Amino acid sequence: MKDERLKQQIRQWLFENKSDGIKLLQQLVQADSTQGNEQTAQDIVIATLQNIGLEVDVWEPDGVELINHPYFVSPRGKFQGSPNVVGIKKGNGEGRSLILNGHIDVVPAGDIEQWEHDPFSGEIIDGKLFGRGATDMKGGNVSLLLALSALQNLKVSLKGDVYFQSVIEEESGGSGTLAAILRGYKADAAIIPEPTNMKIFPKQQGSIWFKIHIKGRAAHGGTRYEGVSAIEKALIAIEHIQELEKKRNERIIDPLYKSVPIPIPINIGKIEGGNWPSSVADYVCIEGRIGVAPEETIEAAKLEVENWLACLKQVDPWFVEHPTIVEWFGARWLPGAIDTKHEFVNKLINNYEHVLGTPPVVEASPWGTDGGLLTKVAETPTIVFGPGVTEKAHHPNEYIEIDKVFQAAEIIALTIIDWCGEN
Repeated sequence: MKDERLKQQIRQWLFENKSDGIKLLQQLVQADSTQGNEQTAQDIVIATLQNIGLEVDVWEPDGVELINHPYFVSPRGKFQGSPNVVGIKKGNGEGRSLILNGHIDVVPAGDIEQWEHDPFSGEIIDGKLFGRGATDMKGGNVSLLLALSALQNLKVSLKGDVYFQSVIEEESGGSGTLAAILRGYKADAAIIPEPTNMKIFPKQQGSIWFKIHIKGRAAHGGTRYEGVSAIEKALIAIEHIQELEKKRNERIIDPLYKSVPIPIPINIGKIEGGNWPSSVADYVCIEGRIGVAPEETIEAAKLEVENWLACLKQVDPWFVEHPTIVEWFGARWLPGAIDTKHEFVNKLINNYEHVLGTPPVVEASPWGTDGGLLTKVAETPTIVFGPGVTEKAHHPNEYIEIDKVFQAAEIIALTIIDWCGEN
């Protein structure tokens, strides 16, 4: 009876405080928190955590410590003005702990002409809040803050500790979450409310960026037959890579990927080559991203790509004396997985069904998150589940459905109680 009453109280509190939750989301979206500009948004988070009544830990990650870590990836090595923020709700020490992890950084707005409203307006139309970061993932962060606010205001005392994390750098490889792990933040489980369309992702692919350097032989365009076009050789290499993508995905038989057309894609995102219209191109650089399966290692994926490209010499004799050179660079996200029969997964599913009255869709994530770091480095089993619109992440006119933010908050609040235990 007590449990049912508390569930009703949580729903009622969220309903009564809806306007405040929307205002918080609007303020966060209006704060441009692209890389290097996170301070204003984090100040809003800090003030919110203090109002909730949580212990707050704020620090700028140590670039030296991070750079020396094997899983560090970032275009920068100093983080002045880019703090991490953690809010702590202490339990009595008798329950399981939980991390609620969300990133505050957003990708650039891109071409402003493609936006119907200012990217940082926080405009609300027909139940949707628009703006860069609304769906990826400030809406999910607000769900976490609302869940904690409800528990605090209803004076719910927990047995286990809860750590709310507002981290930087997720969009460029996870330095913020890595810094939180190195600071000692680990737990028995974690939720990351990335934009999943309210689907539950127990598994997530990782990804790595690559460059493939291809050589040709220059010649005058009028006698191009005297040269060897690196552009033409690049086309052969790309077709070869597409065959690898097909081979890698044929191995994926996980039912969580049944609705995903290409579970672990290899994407060619950039090609540069040649230097003059009347010259045969003597060099091409291909840049791309390869997905890494949840149970696969980054190292294994790299090795397979390198070995596959070494076989190009069997496709075209040119590559015998002019093999491609593979370079791994830039962003990287570790894969991660939690057993679908894990108790934490079951609790989240049960609370989803209670709040929404229907079973959730359980799939594997089509992209990487900081969950790989939490799973592999912090040994913290992680689920990705959030209210954002997957298809609108990184897109112009990004938006989130406001009602979903509050539905996710209710589900997460109940899951916190079930997992950490109520005193």
